[in-house]
Amino acid sequence: MLCWLTVLLEGYDLVALGATIPTVLRSGYLGFTPAGATAVATISLCGVAVGAACVGPLADRFGRRALLLASVLAFSVFTLLTPLAPTVPVFGVLRFLAGLGLGACMPVALTVMSEHLSEAKRASASTLTMTGYHVGAVLTSVLALVVVEDWEILFYAGGIVGLLVLPVMWFRLPESAAFLAAKGKARERRTVLSPRYRRASIAAWVGSFMGLLLVYGLNTWLPQLMRTAGYAMSTSLTLLLVLNVGAVLGLLLAGRVADRRGIKPTALVWFAAGAILLAVLSLRIGSTLLLNAAVLLTGVFVFSAQVLIFGYVAKTFPTETRGTALGMTSAIGRLGAILGPFVTGALVTAGVAYPWGFWFFSAVALLGLAAMSFAPVAQAAPDEAHASPAHPRGREQRRQSP
Repeated sequence: MLCWLTVLLEGYDLVALGATIPTVLRSGYLGFTPAGATAVATISLCGVAVGAACVGPLADRFGRRALLLASVLAFSVFTLLTPLAPTVPVFGVLRFLAGLGLGACMPVALTVMSEHLSEAKRASASTLTMTGYHVGAVLTSVLALVVVEDWEILFYAGGIVGLLVLPVMWFRLPESAAFLAAKGKARERRTVLSPRYRRASIAAWVGSFMGLLLVYGLNTWLPQLMRTAGYAMSTSLTLLLVLNVGAVLGLLLAGRVADRRGIKPTALVWFAAGAILLAVLSLRIGSTLLLNAAVLLTGVFVFSAQVLIFGYVAKTFPTETRGTALGMTSAIGRLGAILGPFVTGALVTAGVAYPWGFWFFSAVALLGLAAMSFAPVAQAAPDEAHASPAHPRGREQRRQSP
């Protein structure tokens, strides 16, 4: 639950900023302009990417618990300070610093979850944890409707919730047993780009880049794409909600299927289905029922395809490099998160967003499919293949440990 809550904070934060921008632009707060708002949104995502890239090696060296606590603290403090910024540049700096903590939360939380469950449940550990992201987005959407013009409340609430979670984590979140076991052993140092793991690393990085490009591109521009296609504004906004409902359903389904059928085969099916459904959305669908079904299924497959890659990384890499591997996968994916809205926005500006926007997204899904086709089949890391909680030897070792 604690790991799930830290991921919820990221979903909350994404929508909090999105809900704030129209209000500060309309009121002229601090002299915000569209260019300034774009710069703040971009630098916030850059902070998330840097935080994700830096936290992995630190978590592998100093432990998962300490880094997760530090990440939540950093996010909470700088989020609370954001509404107090005296100028737009300071506002951007505070968003960047909050992004550092926020970007670190997700890979560490995923690492902790994967190491507290058996090796056979690594996929569902990732997908279940990531449902917190969409729950956070929905909660912020509801709160934004309540506070209306008082956008500062969104940041104060996010920071306060983080600080309230922190003492609970301090007393209740244990250190990863897998990390403690690995720390006490002298082992050959492995890196994510060593010959043994190079192919898996490159495949995961490319797949994560394509996956998050789809997630952020669709969440940012789907209503506008639908408006360009001739659908009513109310329909376009409703479809964004339908898309995210599908995302939660897809996360719950994908983890179960991947644990039974294998992570790589499931990821291939998910990316392929996403590519087909995105291409279907480029067609003008007259039936409201069919349109909602198509968008729901798109959310089911597109959003969870990228999360399956986290499960793949958690299962493939050994304990001493798992945090680094998940952090780098998340960080490179963040670059796709920055590029997706930018490219789609350029298509909207050029007046060719429909149908080219959906064809672009479909091609991106195919590139994700190609990347995961290149990946080796996910197998238990060498240090856990015979010592997971689900394995008799693992259970015996736990009984013998003090």
